[in-house]
Amino acid sequence: MNLADKHTVAIVDDHSLFARSLEKLINSFSHFRVLFHAKNGKEFKDFIEEREVLPEIVLLDINMPVMNGFETAEWITANYPKIKVLALSMEDDEQTILKMLRKGAKGYLLKDIHPEILNTALNELMERGFYHSEKVSETLLHSISPDEEGMIMNFKENELTFIQLACSEMTYKEIADVMDLSPKTIDGYRQDLFKRLKIKNRVGLVIFALKKNLIKL
Repeated sequence: MNLADKHTVAIVDDHSLFARSLEKLINSFSHFRVLFHAKNGKEFKDFIEEREVLPEIVLLDINMPVMNGFETAEWITANYPKIKVLALSMEDDEQTILKMLRKGAKGYLLKDIHPEILNTALNELMERGFYHSEKVSETLLHSISPDEEGMIMNFKENELTFIQLACSEMTYKEIADVMDLSPKTIDGYRQDLFKRLKIKNRVGLVIFALKKNLIKL
């Protein structure tokens, strides 16, 4: 494949040694090439405004000085919605993953992944528009598989409200307070929805809600 035919990637990470190694790895993939490396979101903004060729994918770290990954993902989603953001971080807690998905990330990977998984993730981003690893969701939601794409979920009003609030950064106790319901009732909503939707955590709920347009970024 000619260099010009390869999909374009940008790396935004303040660890130069890691970024250089990552660039070398991606350039070894048959379908991808790295356009540039930026040390933070501010530097990325400066770089992208000077370029005629835009990256199709941005590999984005979270903890960076000046402009972090959350702020950068939000800016990219607002200004260049066609660019696909893939978070690549050492942070593996649920709240961080949820927040990155809310900011517009199309996938989330840990930095210690195997190179083959990264290659797979990049290819799926280009082919499907998103990549969800086992860390983000143990399995891809059944709601996005071909045989269930047309499935209509009948939610009660309180269930829809719970889904929308659960896709925020609120705790379950805070959700109970907002909905004026007991924590036990909220826990019942959570358990029932997780079982019905075949998901295991709030990350899976966010993915489902995004796919069904129940929430907006």
